[in-house]
Amino acid sequence: MSKEQAYSLFDDVCGFVDDAAKHMNLNPGLIEQIKQCNSIYKFNFPLRNEDGTYETLTGYRVQHSHHKLPVKGGIRYSEHVNEDEVKGLAALMTYKCALVNVPFGGAKGGVRIDPLKYNETQLEKITRRYTSELIKKKFIGPAIDVPAPDYGTSAREMAWIVDTYEAFNPELINAKGCVTGKPLSQHGIDGRTEATGQGVFFGIREAVEVEEDMAALGLSTGMKGKTVIIQGLGNVGYYSAKYIMEAGAKIVAVAEWNGGIYDPEGIDIEALKSYQLKNKGLKGFPKGEFIKNSLELLTYECDILVPAALENQITKSNATKIKAKIIGEAANGPVTQEAEKILLEKGILVIPDMYLNAGGVTVSYFEWLKNLSRVSFGKLEKRYDMEKYRKLLGTIENATGEEFTDLEKDALIKGASERDLVLSGLEETMVEAYHAMNKTRKEKNIQSLRTAAFILAIERIAVSYMDLGIFP
Repeated sequence: MSKEQAYSLFDDVCGFVDDAAKHMNLNPGLIEQIKQCNSIYKFNFPLRNEDGTYETLTGYRVQHSHHKLPVKGGIRYSEHVNEDEVKGLAALMTYKCALVNVPFGGAKGGVRIDPLKYNETQLEKITRRYTSELIKKKFIGPAIDVPAPDYGTSAREMAWIVDTYEAFNPELINAKGCVTGKPLSQHGIDGRTEATGQGVFFGIREAVEVEEDMAALGLSTGMKGKTVIIQGLGNVGYYSAKYIMEAGAKIVAVAEWNGGIYDPEGIDIEALKSYQLKNKGLKGFPKGEFIKNSLELLTYECDILVPAALENQITKSNATKIKAKIIGEAANGPVTQEAEKILLEKGILVIPDMYLNAGGVTVSYFEWLKNLSRVSFGKLEKRYDMEKYRKLLGTIENATGEEFTDLEKDALIKGASERDLVLSGLEETMVEAYHAMNKTRKEKNIQSLRTAAFILAIERIAVSYMDLGIFP
């Protein structure tokens, strides 16, 4: 087996923790406890197909850290799902939640299937059986473990999960909080669909606004005019690209698993996404050049490279060829530990996944809170605020003798909707976390934002473990 094939995401994440621990004065035993997975559940279950045949499928759920409960992490459907991958992704969730101050431990789950090879009826059976296996072992629940969508799953699967959970727990008033990323009809939250991509944009925007850091890269501040390459046009990649483009940057390439598009004049992301949905790929898109081996696009000239697909995309074999000045890790673990060392030596700024794609879990936290309180954000105060602002404007008009236009009144009187509050909370979280992480990097005199992020996260987890003590 080659080194590339033997790659371990979990070992990579533990390696990042070890790098951060060198800059900290913590007991080695505590670091070891922080690194290890608390619970690993691997199980097999049958699927009976419509033609009478049977398949045996393998499912996983890993709870990495119980320093905070419930634990939180997505469920992915992919043929590449294995124990090591799920362990690594669960560990990343722990550090991600700690970094952005969301009070969850980390978890992850998955089923080893190619979801494209199954119809909707089969996928529903798989999802409901997977959920029932988690219920049997108490690996799901609003106070225990709260899954969410991930690669290969969506709001549809989350609706099946919550329905199955409620069937087993009809007396539980907070049952809807057993999973996030649900459809709005099932008490999901407005803004969750685009949350991760929106968070990616907020994170990159904050990075390019730091004048000192941009000067070191030979770049001007701000998004306007920056050239960007996106890998992956799924949910995260699409919304990341959409908001980046709307901020004035130019998307020059998009890479997908079955080919990519390169156009130095700029790509219209809305048009490309519509074409992809209609044609099941990017080949034949009327503008730009089709690149069959889309992995090559990662090495093209650009200011910002955003890998938003799968892990292990930038390795020691292609890291030397990367020409981007900033890499924004929208996916989980797209840059290996060996590759990052090469990138840092080249002076490239790597914005780490554990920070950059934390928008999903941040808004999931808001959804979970909504499910526990059983009331939508803004529902109680929106009309009250509108009336208060209306009276305030009337007072100003009476005092000045001037009248506001109807357009000005509408803008000023408007009360915050659930979506407004969710995006405001997400922006605040991403802004605060970036500058705390960057400040730590400079205080510790280290080059890696990832190491700085791990230092911040580990400090918070360590405090929690020490305050909890050991039972018995």
